[in-house]
Amino acid sequence: MNMHIRNGMRTGMIFAVVTIFLILIGFEITATRLIGGRIGNNADSQAVTPANLLIFFGFLSLLAGVSAARRMEPDTWGKVLQAGLAGGSVYGAIIALFTLLIGSIHAQGIDMRKYLASVSPEDMDFYLFEQSPLNAALIYLAFFLVTTLLFALLAKFIGHSPARSALDASLKRLQNRLDQIDWLTKLRTSRYLRYAIYAIILVTVLLIPQFAGQYWNYTLGTVGIYVLLGLGLNIVVGLAGLLDLGYVAFFAIGSYTVALLTAPEPHNLMWSFWAALPVAVIVSALAGVLLGIPVLRLRGDYLAIVTLGFGEIIRILSKSDVLKDFTAGPRGVRDVAQPSLFGKAFNSDIAFVYIIILACLLIIFVTNRLQNSRTGRAWIAMREDETVAQAMGINTWKAKLLAFAIGAAFAGLGGAIFASRNQFTGPEDFSLMVSINVLAEVIVGGMGSIPGVIAGAFVLKGLPEILRELENYRILFFGALLVAMMIIRPEGLIPSSRRRLEMHIDQEGPDSEGETIEISPTAANQASSSRQSEL
Repeated sequence: MNMHIRNGMRTGMIFAVVTIFLILIGFEITATRLIGGRIGNNADSQAVTPANLLIFFGFLSLLAGVSAARRMEPDTWGKVLQAGLAGGSVYGAIIALFTLLIGSIHAQGIDMRKYLASVSPEDMDFYLFEQSPLNAALIYLAFFLVTTLLFALLAKFIGHSPARSALDASLKRLQNRLDQIDWLTKLRTSRYLRYAIYAIILVTVLLIPQFAGQYWNYTLGTVGIYVLLGLGLNIVVGLAGLLDLGYVAFFAIGSYTVALLTAPEPHNLMWSFWAALPVAVIVSALAGVLLGIPVLRLRGDYLAIVTLGFGEIIRILSKSDVLKDFTAGPRGVRDVAQPSLFGKAFNSDIAFVYIIILACLLIIFVTNRLQNSRTGRAWIAMREDETVAQAMGINTWKAKLLAFAIGAAFAGLGGAIFASRNQFTGPEDFSLMVSINVLAEVIVGGMGSIPGVIAGAFVLKGLPEILRELENYRILFFGALLVAMMIIRPEGLIPSSRRRLEMHIDQEGPDSEGETIEISPTAANQASSSRQSEL
């Protein structure tokens, strides 16, 4: 059996398993409704049609066909045809057998919801096109066979056609000519152009809240708070290389500090927001130091487990009846004070969006200065190899402690703004999923990259708000996105220049057979500039 057929069969089997899993959790109905809502006039149940279901399955067939036709030598039309035919046959056969099995169970009047909560009898009728199990199985067999084969051939035509090769060659020649123009090169590397782009982005961000509605301003505020959390965790994970799964604990400490100092209950201290804000940041930083002193000598998985336990301890204590007189227990703290300036209260979503933007700009400035400082280089060296960094004279324990304290302070700032915006804070706001969300946003955006963290926050918090239908599948969405990022773009959406250079050199170094692959001049110049700047 040649490698093309073997690759096609493996691809068909993988996508068949993924498709069956999505059917068993009821995701095909949600996806069908989502497709109907986007291409139709409404998003109600009437948008769930067989045509939309086939569009969703067609998208999966597209991915399967492209994967089956991935470039392998000799990459001829006959080989791609074999790969696509093998992939489509296996894909369609497995789905047909599954349809025949689950359709036979449904035909006997058995309610699948006893075993699979998301598979109702109505959904089963829709999945079977209200046909007999055998007819539905034949429909799916023909559909996946034909579509996977067609998409495999289409991928071959688009990816390796003479027109595509000629276009790539023309673009490469154009890029080389542009690189030889001195004034264009100077303009592209000019700091003034970079400042002008930053100014345009800043003005755009400041104008958006004026035109956005209440819902979108609230969503932007939530994304901004997660940007604050992501920037803090980026120092701990992205720069220092410390896996912290209990980051939500510092978020909770900052939130509760502001709430307890400003709310009328349970202590009736009634501080102003601006007086309580620095206290929340300092208390969160001290909590990071106190946690870091005993645990930062641990590494890797051990550190992750300990920090995870710390986060759960804080959440459990906040809802415990033992501390009810201090933290208000499970019911949380209400009527948290909101900021005011010169007698004007900031109690609208637009006002809080601007406060969050200012906080993000402050944290970005501090993070950028730290990243380019001696401390930041020590963190990066420690992240790459802690033993070597220690041998070079870096006090790794102090560097870890500083990273933990700064990251905790940023989380405390986010928690303080969060509690004031909602005028409430409670134990249910600080579950483990908050830490998972922030960690996922750092990984997806690009560890060590400030723009990457911002992009990750918009992808992982903003996109689910736009696609509300995917709310029940948030974990599935996160997992699939992380797997896709590890395969397609392991450095992240917007990686740091250092990370991008490392991945570029790793990919263009010696191959598996020991042959040396030449590194492009652009990458070499970047490497030289990076080393000179570090020195």
